[in-house]
Amino acid sequence: MITLTHYLVLSGALFCIGLYVILAKQNAVQILIGVELMLNAAILNLVAFGRFDKLNSSGQTFALFAIVLAAAATAVALAIVLNVYRRYKTIDPGRINELKD
Repeated sequence: MITLTHYLVLSGALFCIGLYVILAKQNAVQILIGVELMLNAAILNLVAFGRFDKLNSSGQTFALFAIVLAAAATAVALAIVLNVYRRYKTIDPGRINELKD
C-alpha cells in the first residue's frame, strides 16, 4: 500500500533535484528544467493530498490549473531564451552582461 508519506518523500526528492539543477547548472534550458521539476513536485503534493482527502477533490483541481500555468510559463520562458540566444549567441546566464541597447 502506497501511503501519503511515500508521495511526500518522492515530492521532496524531486524538489531537491530541481533545486540542485537550478543552483549548479550554467545553461538557461537546464535551469528551466529544474524549475519544471520543482513545479512537478508541488503538483505531486497537490494530487497526493487530494487523493487522501476523501471529502473534496480540490487538490486535483488545483493541480490541473498548476499544470496549465506551468505549460504557459515554459512557453514564455523558452521564447525569451530563444530571443536571448539570437541576440547574444549564448544561453549561459552568466555571460549575458546587458539586456538593453
